[in-house]
Amino acid sequence: MSRISSKISPCLWFADEAEEAAQFYVSLFPESRIDRVQRNVMDSPAGRAGSVLVVEFTLAGQRFLALNGGRPFDYTHAISFHVDCADQAEVDRLWEALSAGGRVEQCGWLKDRYGVPWQIVPTVLGEMLGDKDPARAQRVMQAMLQMVKLDIAGLRKAYEGLTGA
Repeated sequence: MSRISSKISPCLWFADEAEEAAQFYVSLFPESRIDRVQRNVMDSPAGRAGSVLVVEFTLAGQRFLALNGGRPFDYTHAISFHVDCADQAEVDRLWEALSAGGRVEQCGWLKDRYGVPWQIVPTVLGEMLGDKDPARAQRVMQAMLQMVKLDIAGLRKAYEGLTGA
């Protein structure tokens, strides 16, 4: 694993879908690629000799590992991937792709088809929630709490006080 250049990289555990998941993730983000696929050198709890053991990949410039551990573990919301989206089109595209076969949740959260938790969040949300006017920030928070997929137009209306939220 010496090819990983950053000192700390998230490692995602899969039963046997590491390569499939890595290929899916890199298809969604610019500056993404599969860097290396390491195969099992012998039969082990992680799989048969020659099967995929570890996939090193880069997502939007961040290095990751995907490991086939041979048995499933559930991911929790204690660790998730926060995606900073420039606009509604990016929110929509990533939301649709990542939620397909998974489960959508409240406030921009979802679990993808592999059970990995993601937060799909427009950049403007942080700006609105950090506004110096507490009434504006509170309206945005209230609107966000009512949403599943985050909607910039709805957040903006709340920010401007144009809704009953």
